[in-house]
Amino acid sequence: MLSHLGLRARMAVSYVLVSAAAVVLVEVVLLAVMLPRVWGADRAARDAQDRAAQAEQAQAQLTARTLARDLAAAVAKTVTVSGPAGGDGAAVAGFARYTSGGEVPAGERLVQVLADAGGRVLAAAPADAFRPGADLPGAARTGASGDGRAGDQDRAVYWAAVPIELAEAEGGEAHVIGIAYVEVELRAAPAGGTAPGHTVASLVLPGVAVLVLLVPVGALFGLLSTGRLIRRIQRLSDGTAAMAGGDLRARIPVSGGDEVGRLEEAFNTMAERLDAALAEQRAAAGAEARRAERGRIARELHDSISQDLFSVSLIAGGLRKALSPGTVPQEQAESMERSLARTMREMRALLLELRPVRLEDAGLGAALQELCRAYELRLAIPVTAVLEPVALDAAAEHAVLRVVQEALGNAVRHGEPAAIEVRLAAGDGGVEVTVRDDGRGFDPGGAGDRHGMGLELMRERLDEVGGAVEIDSGPGRGTTVRVTLPSP
Repeated sequence: MLSHLGLRARMAVSYVLVSAAAVVLVEVVLLAVMLPRVWGADRAARDAQDRAAQAEQAQAQLTARTLARDLAAAVAKTVTVSGPAGGDGAAVAGFARYTSGGEVPAGERLVQVLADAGGRVLAAAPADAFRPGADLPGAARTGASGDGRAGDQDRAVYWAAVPIELAEAEGGEAHVIGIAYVEVELRAAPAGGTAPGHTVASLVLPGVAVLVLLVPVGALFGLLSTGRLIRRIQRLSDGTAAMAGGDLRARIPVSGGDEVGRLEEAFNTMAERLDAALAEQRAAAGAEARRAERGRIARELHDSISQDLFSVSLIAGGLRKALSPGTVPQEQAESMERSLARTMREMRALLLELRPVRLEDAGLGAALQELCRAYELRLAIPVTAVLEPVALDAAAEHAVLRVVQEALGNAVRHGEPAAIEVRLAAGDGGVEVTVRDDGRGFDPGGAGDRHGMGLELMRERLDEVGGAVEIDSGPGRGTTVRVTLPSP
C-alpha cells in the first residue's frame, strides 16, 4: 500500500504506526488492569452508601444539623480565605465546592441551601429544590431545626438551619453573613456510583488524544530523523547508477561507521576492483590482439613471401645446373642460390619469433621445450634443452620466454650456428638462463643497429622484473646470452 511512496515518507509513516501501536497496547493493558479495580471500588462505594443510609434513618435530624453546620463552616472558611471583598460570590463558590460531587445515601434526598442573612436563597443543591431569590421558611431564618411531613405521609423531612458567622478580625465580634439550610428527606432513592461507560470513556479518551497528537508529531520526527540517512542512500543510488552507466571512477565519501558507512566502503572497494579488472581485461585483450596480429603476419609471410623465396631458390638452382661450370653466369646463379637459402633461413627464424607461445597452457619449462623443438624441426639446427624446474612469477616467466625466443632468433639469423644449447637452472642467488651457440659470433661493443635493438629489448624486459642479461661473444667463437633473475 505504501510502495508508491518514497523511502523517507514510508519511514515516517512507519514511525507513526509503530508509535500508535505502542499507545494502543498501553491503553489495552491499562483497561485490562484498571477496569476491574474501578468497578470493584464502585461496588464498595454503593455498599457503603447503603450502610450509611441505614444509619441516617435512625439519626436523620442529627445528620441534618451536622450537615448544616459543616456547610456553614465550609462557606465561612472560603469567605475567610477570599477576604471580605469576596462577598456573596465567595460564599457561593465555597458552597459549590462543598456540595459538588456529593452523593446521597440510598433512600434519602438531601437538599442543601445557601441563603444570605435575610433568608434569601443564593444557591441550592439540587438546583431545582429552591430557586435563587426565593425565601427560606420563617423558622429556618431563625437558625432553628425541626421535622415535618411531606405531602406523602410515607416520607419524613428533617431540616436544620445554621447561621454562617464571620469575624472581621481575630478576637473581634462575629456577625452573621448567611444561613446554611439542609433538608434530609427519607425516600426511596437510587444508589449512587460511577457508570461503567463513564469509567471506560475516562480511560480511553486520553489514549485517543495521544493518538491524535501523535500523527503530526510522529510524521515530523520521521521526516527530520531520516533526512541524513536518505541523503546517504541517495548518494549510493547515484553512484550505482553512474557505475551502471560505465563510469567506474565513481566513488562515494564514507560518512560514518554504521551499516550504511560499511556499504559505502564496500561500494568504493567494488568500484576499485572493477576498475582494476577492466584495466587487466583491456591489457589482456591488447596482448591477445598483439598475439593474433603476430600470428596473422606470420601466416602471411609464410603463405606469400616464403613460397616466393622457395620458388626463386628453385629457379636459381636450375640456372646453376644449366649453365656451364666456371662461367660468370653460373657463379652468379650459385651466389644467388646461397643468398636465397640464407634469406629463407632468416625468414623461418623470423616466423618462429612471430609464432605465439603461450605460458598459460603448460608453464615455463614446457613452453621453452616447445620453442626449442620448433627451431630444431623448422631450421634443422640441433637445439639442446636442459631445463630444471624453477619458481618464478608470471611476469618473470614471460620475460624469460621472450628473451630466449629473441636469443634463438638472433643466433639463427646472424650467427649461422651448427648447434644451440638452452639451459634453465635454479642457483643460489636466483634463476639462471643460458642460451649458447657455436656460430660466427660478433663484437658486443660494435654490434651496431643490426644487433643493438634486440639486445636493448632484452635488457628492457629484464629490468621490468629485476633481472639482468650478460652477452659473451666474439668473432668466430659463438655467442652466450646469460640471464639472471632473483628468486620470488
